[in-house]
Amino acid sequence: MDRLTIGFIGVGVALLLMMIRVPIAIALGLVSLIGIIFLRGPDSAFGILGSAPFDFAASWTLSAIPMYLLMGAFAFHAKITTALFDAARVWFGRLPGGVAVATNFACAGFAAVSGSSLATAAAMGRIAIPEMLRLKYDQGLAAASAAAGGTLGALIPPSIMLVIFGWLAEVSVGRLLMAGVVPGILTAVTYSAMIVLRCTINPALAPRPTERPTWGEHVRVLAPVWPVPLLVIAVLVGIYGGIVTPTEAGAFGAFVVFLMAVARRSLTWRTFFASLREALISTSGIFFIAISAIIFTRFLTLAGLPNFLSQFVSGTGMEPLTIVLVTSIIYLILGMFLDPLGILLITLPILIPVFKAADIDMIWMGIILIKYIEIGLLTPPVGLNVFVVKSVVGDRIPIGKIFGGMTWFLIAEVVIMTLLIAFPAITLTLPNLMMGN
Repeated sequence: MDRLTIGFIGVGVALLLMMIRVPIAIALGLVSLIGIIFLRGPDSAFGILGSAPFDFAASWTLSAIPMYLLMGAFAFHAKITTALFDAARVWFGRLPGGVAVATNFACAGFAAVSGSSLATAAAMGRIAIPEMLRLKYDQGLAAASAAAGGTLGALIPPSIMLVIFGWLAEVSVGRLLMAGVVPGILTAVTYSAMIVLRCTINPALAPRPTERPTWGEHVRVLAPVWPVPLLVIAVLVGIYGGIVTPTEAGAFGAFVVFLMAVARRSLTWRTFFASLREALISTSGIFFIAISAIIFTRFLTLAGLPNFLSQFVSGTGMEPLTIVLVTSIIYLILGMFLDPLGILLITLPILIPVFKAADIDMIWMGIILIKYIEIGLLTPPVGLNVFVVKSVVGDRIPIGKIFGGMTWFLIAEVVIMTLLIAFPAITLTLPNLMMGN
């Protein structure tokens, strides 16, 4: 059996194992070790197993991940999510579907201090969905608003997924984070426009609240959340101006959110240690998976699979747009069955050489792929954001209702992805203005 055959079999087995819900780290690690033993023998396999964890953990770029996770944990325990939703509800509540719109923008705000789609959906779902149900909103619209809004956590800086992509693709994490800003805003605005349009056509979906907040109330609700936009601006300006690295920006953000929590008197010793514990558990889980992915990358390289595919694409003369569209189909299909991080880690070692051979801009492609991964969080049968929201609402909303409400957000995603693919400048203008580019 030649090495290419072993490589293709390894990819197929890894995908199969993940589809039957074997943990990603075990699926990738096991396939990789067995594959390397076939290719180079047990000494090489265990040598790589000994060196890969240190090579990964010693990466300065990836030390941003625990900082962003800690920032999100502090923000959650400081009840910043509640303050964001209250402010958004007062400002947008009078629009058709205003509380759903408020949920969407509150998700965008929390994404800026969380970096995680699942955490954003869970946090906002606990607060926003009961309020929408109290106001007699359509159940599907209420639950889908929180689930779809959670996907903004992967685009709006800080974004853990963008940090991991930048590290794997060997591109500037700072530029990637800046590239996520405009697509993130575009997604939030498109979602909101869709909600307003639907609720204007069918007012029964979202009865308008009877209370009319005064301008004094509009101003007062901003007081608890003013540090959030200030934090976002400080982090973006720091990265944009070359003042701090993304890792330093993460540490700065975690410290500022900690001070916010102390100032709000919402951070006790118990919640402080709970925040540290959550960040440590999440970091160790991500690192365990990523170390297995590193070993998987070594296996694919030894099998010659990435080089074979890049030469194949170059030989066929396939246009860059065709490559992007084929990749889009692959990601949409995988997103229906696999965990987002698993998709990223199993496909990028194969696809990155293909993208580079076709001279595709890796910053632009990074945003496109992360968007597709986030769409996978909303699609059946394994839409993780949908199931996170389902776990929050319990038996109050059937899972079918949530997926039904998600249909309209997926239609909005068709519009968003068409714009991002047709007009790369939407993604690239901001990072191209960064210092040094």
